[in-house]
Amino acid sequence: MAETLVEKRRRAAKIYSILLKRYPDARCTLDYENPFQLLVATILAAQCTDERVNMVTPALFRKYPTPEKLAGAKPAELEKMIASTGFFRNKTKSLLGMSAALIEHYGGRVPETIGDLVKLPGVGRKTANVVLGNCFARPAVIVDTHARRVSQRLGLTSNDDPDKIEADMVKIIPEDRQTMWSHLLVFHGRNICKAPKPLCPRCPVILLCPYPDKTT
Repeated sequence: MAETLVEKRRRAAKIYSILLKRYPDARCTLDYENPFQLLVATILAAQCTDERVNMVTPALFRKYPTPEKLAGAKPAELEKMIASTGFFRNKTKSLLGMSAALIEHYGGRVPETIGDLVKLPGVGRKTANVVLGNCFARPAVIVDTHARRVSQRLGLTSNDDPDKIEADMVKIIPEDRQTMWSHLLVFHGRNICKAPKPLCPRCPVILLCPYPDKTT
C-alpha cells in the first residue's frame, strides 16, 4: 500500500531526529562571511567539491571583496584564479554577470527572495536556497546531488528533477526544519548513503528506509 502524505511526514520527522543526533554539526561546508561571499562560493561549487572551493575563495575574496570589485575584474585574471574549480569560463561569466546585476538592480546587496535571486546570472534555485537558508534564515530546501540521492533512496520522492524534489520536500518537512534537513541529507550522503555503494549496515535510519537490503 502506498504511503500517505501524513505517514511520510511522520517517517521524515523520525529520520530528521535520528540524523540530527548523528550529525549535530551539520551545516553548509562552504566558507563565507556574508551573503555575497556565499553566493560566489555556491556558484563556484557547481560540479566541484566544497573543499576545493574553500581553497580558492580566500584569495578571491581578498582581491574582490564586493560586487563592485568583482564586476570590474578582468575575465582572464578571474579565470586563472578559479580555474581549479572546473568550468571556469562559464563560472567567470556567471560571477561577472551576477555582480553587475547586483549593482544595477539591487544597489550591490544580495536580495532576500528566491524570485529576485534566480534572476541573477548563474543563480538557480539550488544556489538561491543555499543563500536564503544560510544567510537569511528563510525556509529553504537545498537539493544537491547528495540530497537528491538520499531523499530518493529513503522513498521520500520518486522524482529526479531537483525542482520537483524540492516541491516534494516542502510538503513533507516543516519550514523551520527545511534548511537543516538539507544539511543532514548532505552529511548522510557523504558519510553513509554514498553514491557508488551505500553503507547500509552502518545506517542509523535503516529501519525507516524502504530499501534496507539494497547492498546485500
